[in-house]
Amino acid sequence: MTIGTWLFTKLRGELVGMDAEGNRYFQDKRVIAGRRRKRWVVYDGVAEASRVPPDWHGWLHHTSNAIPPAGGLPRQAWQKDHEANRTGTSHAYRPPGHTLSVGDKPKPHYEAWRPG
Repeated sequence: MTIGTWLFTKLRGELVGMDAEGNRYFQDKRVIAGRRRKRWVVYDGVAEASRVPPDWHGWLHHTSNAIPPAGGLPRQAWQKDHEANRTGTSHAYRPPGHTLSVGDKPKPHYEAWRPG
């Protein structure tokens, strides 16, 4: 967290809640008629937007005004657990034939056209 974010949070922030990863969610103390209150998150560790759970994401973007409960919203049996963005890591998806994939390169499924 930068000094500016820390100062802004101390002066104008009102703690609303925390998620399972330790991220803290704030909103502006000031209420201005006709305007929405500013909302933000202070990450516990690396500032990566994909670490925000879906229920808090909805609150941050003013999709829902209800603050999620401490244990999170009730989950359905078909819902998967939240996973962080793996782009740029060794766990990122690499399709067959990718230059960084391990193993034999697949043969092309076509025959290239040659003139004449």
